[in-house]
Amino acid sequence: MAGNLNTGRRRNEQVDTDVRLWLRDEIVELRGHLITLIETATNRAEAEVEHLMPGYTHLQPAQPVRWSHWLMSHAAAWERDLQRLDNLAERVSMLPLGSGALAGNPFGVDRQHMAKELNLLGVCPNSMDAVSDRDFVCEFLFWSSMTMAHLSRFAEDLIIYCSGEFGFVKMADAYSTGSSLMPQKKNPDALELLRGKTGRVMGSLSGFLTTIKGLPSTYNKDLQEDKEPLFDAVDTMSATLPIAGGVLSTLTVVPERMKSRLTTEMLATDLAEYLVRRGVPFRQTHHIAGDAVRLAEERGCQLGDLGYEDLKGLHEAFGEDVIEVWNFERSVEQRNAEGGTSHGAVIQQVEKMRQLLDKAKMT
Repeated sequence: MAGNLNTGRRRNEQVDTDVRLWLRDEIVELRGHLITLIETATNRAEAEVEHLMPGYTHLQPAQPVRWSHWLMSHAAAWERDLQRLDNLAERVSMLPLGSGALAGNPFGVDRQHMAKELNLLGVCPNSMDAVSDRDFVCEFLFWSSMTMAHLSRFAEDLIIYCSGEFGFVKMADAYSTGSSLMPQKKNPDALELLRGKTGRVMGSLSGFLTTIKGLPSTYNKDLQEDKEPLFDAVDTMSATLPIAGGVLSTLTVVPERMKSRLTTEMLATDLAEYLVRRGVPFRQTHHIAGDAVRLAEERGCQLGDLGYEDLKGLHEAFGEDVIEVWNFERSVEQRNAEGGTSHGAVIQQVEKMRQLLDKAKMT
């Protein structure tokens, strides 16, 4: 009977089926790591919602935000990664077995029955396509590249935030190392390795796309090059996702340092919005706020040191209550639209993310 196992079958379709079954199980593990990472960020965001920090654009101080808002910004990206992984899992879970070399199986095998026996969702619909379909490998490499890009940006933020110049956070010793020469140093090695591994995964995607882009129809031996980048990407993702979660769960926040880096120059937009609420068009208020910034620079003082009389000289719409603008908590609380940085808006993000995670755990 063993001699009949290969009847009407080709080695390629059997190997391809094995790879799909293996990757399906690996995706389940990776999915769990990703959910844990998102949960860690979400839990911290709720617990540390009171902490304010500078928000940056172009790596320049921009506006005050909540530390939790920053956490949820990365959680939002990771949740998209979770969506993509779930979507990819459906296409991985298709059966190529029964396609033969390219023309199909001549012995009337029930491919749908085989798919059910292997707990797959369905069968590859065309035998010529099935024997050469490595889209699922490319998609997994893309998912890995996109997820690693998000992890790399997260790592880069924290590398900056834990530097001596910023000092917003402190990394746990378990994810840091000292310098071999300078005893005072504590290097964010785990984060740097997360960032460094990204190029490796992206290179695998680029390399395999180049392999398949010029192949003629059906099977070619070039397709055996799918294994090395796929296995390496799975190993990389299996290591990096738990490390990212470990870094985040053991991180120590230094809220006093964050608060100390807030400056009233970050409230220049609030100054412009003050005038908007008094009926002045924003195109004008933007320039008026810029004039106020220049006035403070000329005087060698902070923007918040300008008083009512100073501002009144720039525009008659300024009232004595303009000094209320120089309040960081007030600034963040005004950003209360959905997705914003106010206390209520951040908690809303937390609650929605928990709902998404609860749904994800049920599937």
